[in-house]
Amino acid sequence: MKKIELKSKIINDKYTEYVYEAFDIQNREETSVSISMNLGDYKTFDWNIGVILGGSGSGKTTILKKMGDVKKINFDAEKPLISNFNWLQPKDAALVLTSMGLSSVPTWLRPFHTLSNGEQYRATLAYLVASAKDDEVILIDEYTSVVDRDVAKAMSFALQKYIRRENKRIILASCHYDILEWLMPDWTCSPQKGGALERCDYRRQGRPKIEIDVHRCRYETWQLFKQHHYLSQDLNKASKCYVFTWNKKPIAFIAILPFPGVFDAKTRVISRIVVLPDFQGLGIGKALINYISSLYSSIGSKMYIRTVNPAIGIVLGKDKNWKETCKNLKPMNSSTASKDTNGQQNRLKRVSYSYKYEGIKNTDNTDIITFNADAWKDVSQNQISLF
Repeated sequence: MKKIELKSKIINDKYTEYVYEAFDIQNREETSVSISMNLGDYKTFDWNIGVILGGSGSGKTTILKKMGDVKKINFDAEKPLISNFNWLQPKDAALVLTSMGLSSVPTWLRPFHTLSNGEQYRATLAYLVASAKDDEVILIDEYTSVVDRDVAKAMSFALQKYIRRENKRIILASCHYDILEWLMPDWTCSPQKGGALERCDYRRQGRPKIEIDVHRCRYETWQLFKQHHYLSQDLNKASKCYVFTWNKKPIAFIAILPFPGVFDAKTRVISRIVVLPDFQGLGIGKALINYISSLYSSIGSKMYIRTVNPAIGIVLGKDKNWKETCKNLKPMNSSTASKDTNGQQNRLKRVSYSYKYEGIKNTDNTDIITFNADAWKDVSQNQISLF
């Protein structure tokens, strides 16, 4: 068993003399800490994710540093977040941010220091994994120590998807055990258990389930979500609004409107959908769209969605629940265009995605993301107003 010995000479003064006398310390010349480490096996098999686990002071950071350089990233305080990824093409920079669960377009345009803790952490991870060379092992210390635990789970799932898809390798040091089933690591190591590498089978178990409650809510609830909408903060007051919660935290919002220009009174269109940045990367957006559309379909409504957001458009294009309409991949018309600073219509033609809900029941998220259907009952307009 390999040992890491950390020794340090003690510089004595009146404070150390107090400690010696008060606690009967015999060794007054140096301190010594021994940390067990036996990770030789990690080079003998294929893997993508390793985790070094342990409480504060257990030696996990020391082990991590023995394995290589733990990089620190300094973002340019003046530049928008996405502009810091300047070794990538703009499209690739947007892709890596989205892949790490940071798909809120307004967030990309803000400087790093204005982001939330969760957004900063995802941005840092995106930078580190995107800049890593093909043969480089990415090392991350204090993983998820500064974020909410549900945010940590969402972040971990998005990270492991990206790492495995790109076939990269990453080692994370953390004191939190609740992230393991979301990271699904190939191996773990705990200094407190002797420092030996332990192979894992989390991937066989599959990702954990997410139970989401859906509630009717008032127009004012949009205040929580509007800054994260990619195109406009406006919301039609005729919208029927729904807020989605996970462990009693608001995570997403959907607004439904009658379809303009359609004479069928039951035809509806998804007007707004926002998943808060901290909970992106779990596939929640697609699951919510399918769930709310299935509910409206069950009461005889035809459901449509039209969006210029490629993250939504591409994923629905692969979903058998949705069929493209004649306007799919066509530019938005001028009536839906935004206005410039002089109040004139911005006629930049964006390609849009347009789909109709077909109502096929078997979806990718059926067994993973579940919903509390009882909350669908429209008991009151003031059931939830504003969190």
